[in-house]
Amino acid sequence: MTENVLITIACGTDNPNRATRGLFLAAAAQKKGKTVTVFLLDEGVYLARKGAVEPLKAATGDSADDSLAHLQAHDVPILVCTPCAKSRFIEQKDLADSCRMATAGELIDLACNAACINL
Repeated sequence: MTENVLITIACGTDNPNRATRGLFLAAAAQKKGKTVTVFLLDEGVYLARKGAVEPLKAATGDSADDSLAHLQAHDVPILVCTPCAKSRFIEQKDLADSCRMATAGELIDLACNAACINL
């Protein structure tokens, strides 16, 4: 069984429940000792903007901000699809701590070596 977990999130502030759930699952995997990477694409890139997740909550009451803070505190990489971000006028300087631009090639490499959860 792999110890690497890749969570891809393609929804953003337009779907607070799914977006929050993705960050929550990433934090849960990290708490279980897994090596976690989050990859944001499509509308999910909006989650990487500074302060964007603060108001987001899942129907269960879980807070996206709490999960993101946990991931940041544990140095979980949060990768942001470069072309997805650029097409939405998001630049590296707009991103929250621990978030960085990444390529499709990086996503493929990660996916080939991890259990994947797609939201």
